[in-house]
Amino acid sequence: MKVGKGAAMKHSNDNKTGRNAVNLTSEKSVHWDQDMSYGQYLGLETLLSCQNPVSDEHDEMLFVIIHQVSELWLKQCLHEAHAAARHIAADRLRPAFKMLTRVSRIQEQMIQAWEVLVTMTPTDYVSFRDSLGQSSGFQSYQYRELEFLLGNKHPGMVKVHRSHPEHYQRLVSVLQAPSLYDISLQLLARRGFSVPASVLDRDWSEPYEACAEVEAVWADIYADTDRHWDLYELAEKLVDTEYNFHKWRFSHMKTVERIIGHKSGTGGTSGVSYLQKALDLKFFPELWSVRTSL
Repeated sequence: MKVGKGAAMKHSNDNKTGRNAVNLTSEKSVHWDQDMSYGQYLGLETLLSCQNPVSDEHDEMLFVIIHQVSELWLKQCLHEAHAAARHIAADRLRPAFKMLTRVSRIQEQMIQAWEVLVTMTPTDYVSFRDSLGQSSGFQSYQYRELEFLLGNKHPGMVKVHRSHPEHYQRLVSVLQAPSLYDISLQLLARRGFSVPASVLDRDWSEPYEACAEVEAVWADIYADTDRHWDLYELAEKLVDTEYNFHKWRFSHMKTVERIIGHKSGTGGTSGVSYLQKALDLKFFPELWSVRTSL
């Protein structure tokens, strides 16, 4: 009996599909009894056991996971930013650029997280808000460390962590050390730029104050990028980091406003008005003011 061409082609395709299916399900390199599994490597049993909403409300799970994911990203930001600071201090700018770029990409992920949280309505949040007690993002020691590292130094901010000696001592050490910007200005001085001694030798635990002479140094770098390309790129990497930090703060403020309006925050802060004030803070002031003078 003759088999039509179309039937023959279908038979051939069926055979190929069958062979492919067999190949996909009999991959010899897949083993489930190996010494280190995917779950073991990532510690998934521990990680996935950390989501423990206090109430029975459906939306509290989202609230918990959003903040836990943010803390994981903050951990990676600190890992990258501290390493970048060490490289800048050693005048190894190329690896520092990669690390600061990674910080910016992480910040973009953290900004997008607010887009997920805003699916929560005021009614959703009110249903479990009392379960939070006095817990607040204001108490995030990783967020505070990142702010200190970037230069937003305020000695009073560590007091809230005194009941946790390990976190308190860590924050005090970062508070009293040069910030990422201080380290960058020290590099400019070593490169021969006229950075005032008052900027290079000061109390690192106090907020940095803008300096006209430092702005003039950055203006020289921006005016001759061919000669100072790596320092010009450093300036832009720092601006990228602060720019995304401002976007994160703004998204945070608008999310809070959308969900709780102008109620006080759970940790006793004034809520939206406190977050609005934070929008005016700058880590690297001369890198913003120099844009007007160029």
